[in-house]
Amino acid sequence: MVAGWEWDDTLFSGAAPYYQRGRLPYAPGLADVLAGALGLDGRGRLLDVGCGPGTLALSLVHLFREIVGVDPDREMIAEARRGAAERGVTEKARWVQARAEELPAGPGTFSVATFGQSFHWMDRDLVAATTRGLLRPGGALVHISDLKTETRTVDGLPHPAVPYAAIEELVRQYLGPVRRAGQGVLAHGTPGGEAAVLARAGFSGPHRHVVPGGQALERTCDDVVAWTFSMSFSAPHLFGPRRDAFETDLRRVLLDVSASGRFSERGPSTEVFVWRNGAAGG
Repeated sequence: MVAGWEWDDTLFSGAAPYYQRGRLPYAPGLADVLAGALGLDGRGRLLDVGCGPGTLALSLVHLFREIVGVDPDREMIAEARRGAAERGVTEKARWVQARAEELPAGPGTFSVATFGQSFHWMDRDLVAATTRGLLRPGGALVHISDLKTETRTVDGLPHPAVPYAAIEELVRQYLGPVRRAGQGVLAHGTPGGEAAVLARAGFSGPHRHVVPGGQALERTCDDVVAWTFSMSFSAPHLFGPRRDAFETDLRRVLLDVSASGRFSERGPSTEVFVWRNGAAGG
């Protein structure tokens, strides 16, 4: 858990409708890399912890017999159910509204548990130990995130870059200089050091994989507004009665950069760490 901060159920309040449109996709080869690294053949079970609207779990559904997504946000779970129905995989997908710290004891065992940019919000030692108990021997815990060390430019692309620094400055003007998170603030950001946590829990590894991104993306003002409202530090509820005013100012910032309302961006690479429940594997 983040020092000096306590989770509350408003962390992503109001963000779910914006998530799928606003967030950048994982690198397009992610499913193939995981299938090869983990030997996935459509027969195992996936537990996606902190599943949000099902983005990761639904992209992997063809690799498993069953997927189970867990998230504390009611609206995120509703979006995940909607996404499963749209893909025609409702019979293979189960969605549980619960905190990771409250994972039920009776869902059976899983071959893979994924954490897609979610582990840092949790009581990590508790969740790691609980997850290990839900994995079959030799099963894998997979920590997935955007690759933070790469620089992505829009050189050669037709539109200006998304003005992220200007967006963050506008958020600070409305919400203050310290990053908001639910009803609290994150004075020092979210924690790292996942390797030490997972080693303490008894996992072996990790094996690291980088799935290359870099694909050219075109983003509209609506996409960037959705990205902003999908983030915990600028979730819609944080602005209260000033939400509409913030969106008006945000759109003005965007149009000042691109009169056409279109932006270029490159998709991020995806960093994958595979940890094993038992002897180290691939």
